[in-house]
Amino acid sequence: MVTIKEIAAAVGVSSATVSRVLNYDPTLSISTRKRQAIIETAEALNYATPRNRSRAAAQGIGLGLKIALVHFLEPAQELADPYYVGVRLGIESRCQALKSEIVKIVHTGSPPEAAILEGASGVVAVGHYYGDALEWLRRHSRHLIFADYAPAGDADDSVLSDVATAMTRLLGAVHAMGYRRIGFIGWIDAFHEPENIHSERRCRTYIEWMTKAGLFDPDLCLVERMTPDSGYALARAMLSNPNPPKVLITCNDNMALGAYRAIHEMGLRIPEDVAVASFNDIPVAQFLGPPLTTVKIPAELIGETAVDLLLERLSGREVAKKVVLGTEIVWRGSTPAPVDHGLTRLGELSPV
Repeated sequence: MVTIKEIAAAVGVSSATVSRVLNYDPTLSISTRKRQAIIETAEALNYATPRNRSRAAAQGIGLGLKIALVHFLEPAQELADPYYVGVRLGIESRCQALKSEIVKIVHTGSPPEAAILEGASGVVAVGHYYGDALEWLRRHSRHLIFADYAPAGDADDSVLSDVATAMTRLLGAVHAMGYRRIGFIGWIDAFHEPENIHSERRCRTYIEWMTKAGLFDPDLCLVERMTPDSGYALARAMLSNPNPPKVLITCNDNMALGAYRAIHEMGLRIPEDVAVASFNDIPVAQFLGPPLTTVKIPAELIGETAVDLLLERLSGREVAKKVVLGTEIVWRGSTPAPVDHGLTRLGELSPV
């Protein structure tokens, strides 16, 4: 598929000029001959303008494409986390709808064969990549899209949800309910260990918000490397504190499952003794006893959008795009009924 840069080279003008002509910019000063040459060249090379990309996709623009899906988790780790299963299923369903071939590459501790990525039309990378792994992906991918992660800078296409804003809304809501002892358990971002064990976005936002509100207590913020027992171990440790939290926020629903087990074993009641809220809204969340309050993150839509970003790249888009999808707090029985579903600004907090 031809790009704007190729059209510009064929006509002898800049990429910006081609873009403005194809987007019918009335302020562009250009000769009729040049304008006609750009349009005719684009038509001859079958260029699809941004306005026509979604229509082209519906007509089968993905037919015959080979898309590599690179996952940062091992298969067993992914199956243990329904959220990332949802992201993958979104990618796969979108590829199936477009009749595109998909090659799945899972984490094995070493990079896959570079030829697999180089032979694909594009790569959708699920999860977090840093350092050498990130540069390796950039080096061997024709087009690279990140799903559920945005590398630093503005050089890469990415799609994710704004969990920092969601955490701010969640903290504001539980504060409005009257809670002041608010605990958090999460995981350590392996790339930043050990110099910054609180770098994960939900954890960082929690510390900033609680500090600004004058409520931060380091004993109520516990993190460790993610394991199947992290939620259980961290919740049990925190609730053994002489002055335990009255509400516990977990980094994801898997950790909340472990926290529920610890709470029940300790003879405590949810939400009477300790309320619980979390992130992701995996299918089992609504069936816990009591059902779990959680921030719904659109996992499958993240995967679908990543594929759509790749189609835009293949259709000629040259500027990197970061798509941030919205979230929703799903209130259930693990917390009292919310006072305010909206965002509570720190400047409006009542005195502690």
